Amino acid sequence: MPYTQRISARTHQFADLGELMAKASPARSGDALAGIAAASMEERVAAQTLLADIPLAAFLEAPLIPYESDEVTRLIIDGHDRAAFAPVSGLSVGAFRDWLLSDAVDTATLQALAPGLTPEMVAAVSKVMRHQDLILVASKCQVVTRFRNTLGLPDSLAVRLQPNHPTDSARGILASTLDGLMYGAGDACIGVNPASDDPAVLHQLWHLLDTLIARFEIPTQSCVLTHVTRQIEAIEAGAPLDLVFQSIAGTEAANRGFGIDLALLREAHEAALSLNRGTLGDNVMYFETGQGSALSADAHHGIDQQTCEARAYAVARVFRPLLVNSVVGFIGPEYLYDGKQITRAGLEDHFCGKLLGLPMGVDVCYTNHAEADQDDMDTLMTVLGVAGVNFIMGVPGSDDVMLGYQSTSFHDGLYLRRVLGKAMAPEFADWLRTMGIYDAETGLPLNPPAAKALMDFSEAAL
Repeated sequence: MPYTQRISARTHQFADLGELMAKASPARSGDALAGIAAASMEERVAAQTLLADIPLAAFLEAPLIPYESDEVTRLIIDGHDRAAFAPVSGLSVGAFRDWLLSDAVDTATLQALAPGLTPEMVAAVSKVMRHQDLILVASKCQVVTRFRNTLGLPDSLAVRLQPNHPTDSARGILASTLDGLMYGAGDACIGVNPASDDPAVLHQLWHLLDTLIARFEIPTQSCVLTHVTRQIEAIEAGAPLDLVFQSIAGTEAANRGFGIDLALLREAHEAALSLNRGTLGDNVMYFETGQGSALSADAHHGIDQQTCEARAYAVARVFRPLLVNSVVGFIGPEYLYDGKQITRAGLEDHFCGKLLGLPMGVDVCYTNHAEADQDDMDTLMTVLGVAGVNFIMGVPGSDDVMLGYQSTSFHDGLYLRRVLGKAMAPEFADWLRTMGIYDAETGLPLNPPAAKALMDFSEAAL
């Protein structure tokens, strides 16, 4: 069904809901690359004006990607909770925005609503919201998960310790891990992106991290971010896996490009649960996403990249993950051109994920050929902290020497916790105090005897 809007002397027409959503999106290079972006600000405003009047129920009646041809669409439609949707079922996109911003809508209300929302609904409402709207609504969302500690509590901020090394050197990975622990990073998880796909190397990394965590009884979880099939094989071989990782996207075809489907993710989820390694909970999955992944695989079906990204959250949601991470600026300027676009995308992703009931973190990052710098990342990191992001990255010096991109550092986690009064996971904080690593009075890291014990361990382990 076509949609028409007249502005001044010009009439703008949009062929269907998918085109309307794309043209209503804030400007970004990926949609321009796909040939679906608004041609002018006037056309964008016309699309946003029309989109605000679209009933939320329309997204259930007319899926943007056909039900018959896409398993993600089937997951969204078949899993929709109509009882949870009932409080907002009569609202338009614009009225839903006003409702979300109202003082009557609190954390409990949003938690109850989450199963009733679809990705397309939350993507649509984000397109008619300014930054402060995205921040305010997300700050009212709370998603708590548990494995060996408790993440997502009010006024908390976790850090994923990312000790990558270009040759998977155990010595280098341990050095970065110990450095991060000294600065209070690692409560989200200690997660290594391996340079190699060699099973022998992967097993060494799993055992290295498991030995460190067990030796010092660190209340955290490890993850080696290799393909999910490698992790299933490792579980079958008896490797000490905590979290199972996989990159995911919002269409069946894009996920096929990652070498996965929903059945494979279910198999991995069941395998991880069978290990029963969590002490406080059974949230065993870690997913990463990013705007532009479906477009880069030519698997976006003409749908804008932000809506495709929100659909990936429907895939994540069904597996009750411990962590979901939007690696927002990682794909490059072809999809998010500069700091302004990266900032907008980071706020959108966090908002959409939280509204859908996910424990959202954001890798506040950019590639070196993007029109962005660390000042842009400082801004995005700070506003995400205000919005209640569950976790950020902790990378030595902000510079990932294996993946070759710029992220946030251990010091950035300290800054954000201090300036916003955020706490780390309580079990992790207790461990740091017990070890003498963290000063409970000042909230600052120390130079403790525990550092020597950790260093001695690393030498012995190697």
